[in-house]
Amino acid sequence: MQPDAAGIGIIERGAVASRDGRIAFVGEQADLAPKVWAQETIRLDGQWITPGLVDCHTHIVYAGNRATEWEMRLGGANYEDISRAGGGIMSSVRAVRAASEVALLEQALLRLDHLMAEGVTTIEAKSGYGLDLGQEIKLLRTARRLGASRPVRLLTTFLGAHALPPEAGGDKEAFIDLVCDTMLPAIAKLGLADAVDGFCEGIAFSPAQMDRVFLAARALGLPVKLHADQLSNGGGAALAARHGALSADHVEYTDEAGAEAMGRAGTVAVLLPGAFYMLRERQAPPVAAFRRHGVRMAVSTDCNPGTAPLVSLLLTMNMAAVLFGLTVDEVLAGVTREAARALGIFNEIGSLEVGKACDLAIWNVDRPAEIFHTLGLNPLHARVFRGL
Repeated sequence: MQPDAAGIGIIERGAVASRDGRIAFVGEQADLAPKVWAQETIRLDGQWITPGLVDCHTHIVYAGNRATEWEMRLGGANYEDISRAGGGIMSSVRAVRAASEVALLEQALLRLDHLMAEGVTTIEAKSGYGLDLGQEIKLLRTARRLGASRPVRLLTTFLGAHALPPEAGGDKEAFIDLVCDTMLPAIAKLGLADAVDGFCEGIAFSPAQMDRVFLAARALGLPVKLHADQLSNGGGAALAARHGALSADHVEYTDEAGAEAMGRAGTVAVLLPGAFYMLRERQAPPVAAFRRHGVRMAVSTDCNPGTAPLVSLLLTMNMAAVLFGLTVDEVLAGVTREAARALGIFNEIGSLEVGKACDLAIWNVDRPAEIFHTLGLNPLHARVFRGL
């Protein structure tokens, strides 16, 4: 299966050859040179090959859980009620600050192993549960160690502007000063972040505050992305587009103008149906508007301790189809090609093309829809990372 601009693209009797971890050939078996010598040949009897899956939005490094808050939501409390009562993100901040790097790594490895077992070969990991320089460094350093502990490609994102810590005394402007003037330069100097993110929402930070963070990030040469329009239409998607952001994520409340701006800028909409499901939201992302304006759509787990305690990209794919109305082709592109674009590395992964990394997922299915049709069933036959 070879994604293209129009759909997923299918080669019925195909072959993929790898050399030094990169794709050396992809196409019809009949076009493979008959005298090509292979150190190892694997014959597949009707299985399907896709690019390795990409989970492009996660908070996978965290401590503890927030099951108690989930019970509160079941009893009628909403996300904002819990957040303003000191729960939500701040609950995870307290747990992370109390945890060692070793404990954080051990817990994150369990989650990563689940995702890899479903064919994930690339994953993004955000910080944002530390909210001071030392703790944010701890999270990003742990994420780097996580990526080095498994055969997986892991990108890190600095999410310092995630929430206001208690020591900020309610002063959001002063905290944004800290993020821009102290945290960002230090983290950039250490080379711990591949991108910069923020939470643009009434309970978090305003568009003007996120504008400052983005300007500081771009001055340091770091690409940006944004948690945008999740709970209200705050203009986050349009802000992300103005800054040429890699992605705007959640985007349930993005309006027509925001979708149009994203389409012009090439900003990917990262859809996170797991959070939508867990929060029992009612307003789905404007998928029709995204289609109208040519906005590329990625799909991701949002793996986090509170609003998306989810370590199954296959289940997420099913949710994207059932809850958001994506087609099978859109879902498959959303966890391969478009997810790679959302990370800014489509030149390296996300499609089966000569020269790209040989990251593959091989499936025991008769048609692509079966990959994520049956809940609880993992049809992965094999996972290949950099040709191995």
